[in-house]
Amino acid sequence: MFDLKEELHRKLQAHRAGLLGKLADLSEYDLRRPLTPTGTNLLGLIKHLAGVEYEYLGGSFKRPAPETMSWIEDGSIWEGADMWATPDESSEYLIGLYRRACAHADQTIADLDLDAAGWVAHWQEGKRDTTLGVLLIRMVSETAQHAGHADVVRELIDGRAGPDHDEMGDGARWREYVAGIQAAADSFATGVHTDKPTG
Repeated sequence: MFDLKEELHRKLQAHRAGLLGKLADLSEYDLRRPLTPTGTNLLGLIKHLAGVEYEYLGGSFKRPAPETMSWIEDGSIWEGADMWATPDESSEYLIGLYRRACAHADQTIADLDLDAAGWVAHWQEGKRDTTLGVLLIRMVSETAQHAGHADVVRELIDGRAGPDHDEMGDGARWREYVAGIQAAADSFATGVHTDKPTG
């Protein structure tokens, strides 16, 4: 028999593992450096998701985090402080924090039914009541989104791409593939595209 909670939990665990895998074999500098115009960086993604795991799959069910996070305590989370690592926050600490937050969340998932009532303090008044099912879906979605960000950031750092990268071919095959995409884009570079629409 299909178990929806088990499937959602399995997806969440897979996305967590994929995200953590993107941090392997990188220097402290590469783990921290911003690689998009909005500052996206690998440790920041981990730091952010640790807080979200603790909140959505812990605090929302009267299971508060067993540890404090300074950016939550001082309110700087609302200024983006959860999206990057300060010099005194080691990668070991932040990765460990994330693993502990996930373990805390896993216990909530194991103990409660999908329709268990929850409450999210920072949501709009009148819309704060929720359930484990809703928050589990939200956590799967958010983790998948940030795991995708991590894929792109890691590729920008050292070219290490997603799990299907090697299946599509070697470096020559990828250069040919990207050249085809560039050629298609170049046909629009002047703002005048001469091909007739299809269909």
